[in-house]
Amino acid sequence: MLLAAICAAPTRAAAETLGAVDTAFQLLGPDHKVVVEVFDDPRVAGVSCYLSRAKTGGIKGAIGLAEDKSESSVACRQVGPLTFRGALPPQEEVFTERASVFFKHVRVVRMVDVKRNALVYLVYSDRLVDGSPTNSVTAVAVPGNQPLPVRR
Repeated sequence: MLLAAICAAPTRAAAETLGAVDTAFQLLGPDHKVVVEVFDDPRVAGVSCYLSRAKTGGIKGAIGLAEDKSESSVACRQVGPLTFRGALPPQEEVFTERASVFFKHVRVVRMVDVKRNALVYLVYSDRLVDGSPTNSVTAVAVPGNQPLPVRR
């Protein structure tokens, strides 16, 4: 029973930072920047997602108290043969990272488009009370001869 609960638990990816560019000089603490990260879809081998997002610098950013802006972008690509690790739910959060010390996160959700045989990835940010409608979307086409294993 415990094994079944562990297998059913949501799977989330960890990101690797590829690089960053400074966007505003800060006299004290690190500069404001845009960071580019990559993570692999935890249930679909062969898909990597590249995420760019704002990171607030300054003194608050240096000590982890800053709230990052909500602007993010995602681009997911097939980087190898597609292999599915079990049936996919129609919609699943595949990545989350804190964007402030309290209650704000950047999230990436995978949606399955069965009709077009594609995986759609949406990035957005949320807060406990008031999230942001700012978002970005990308899709990975799955070859027509490879059916999507969707959990119903």
